[in-house]
Amino acid sequence: MTPSAYITDYLAHSTQALNAFAADAAAQATLVAMADAVVASMKSGGKLLVAGNGGSAADAQHIAGEFISRLMFDHAPLPAIALTTDTSAITATANDYGYEKVFERQVQGLGRKGDVFLGISTSGNSPNVVRALEAARAQGMVTMGFCGQAGGKMAPLCDMLLAAPSTWTPIIQQIHITAAHIYCALIERAMFPEGIKAG
Repeated sequence: MTPSAYITDYLAHSTQALNAFAADAAAQATLVAMADAVVASMKSGGKLLVAGNGGSAADAQHIAGEFISRLMFDHAPLPAIALTTDTSAITATANDYGYEKVFERQVQGLGRKGDVFLGISTSGNSPNVVRALEAARAQGMVTMGFCGQAGGKMAPLCDMLLAAPSTWTPIIQQIHITAAHIYCALIERAMFPEGIKAG
């Protein structure tokens, strides 16, 4: 396949997945429900914890950053923590307990009943994300997931699950960050309705 043909093929897959997501009313209803649950948690003094690996770690940090800073308009910071940024906690846990526990231990230490945990895994099978979801459930947290089309092991552990309509990792990640921007914007608008006109 020539470079030009590869680009055309990639963009065709990208467009197909985005169009499928745009046409999926159930997925959009799930995204609204996920946003509503975060709003309810934050209004009750709760917070959002987010985690993933690799590109999904970057997405977790991106999401938390939108809440601490801003997305569409200025507002007070919202309580969101990416569990992918504390290298001392991550490396100590990986060294002492194993990499599969790096998010689980943080959920146990930082999460509280009524908080929300969002796990991101393109395969749906990342052991550290699965264990974090189990820990979050055990603590009475609301559990959410972003995954690929297959769902994987995380599916039964999520109160709400958004599955990107693809099995190709980069396309799944593209849908995840698009969904994340919508998710963050819905929460921002609900928490600060007075700021909508400014956005």
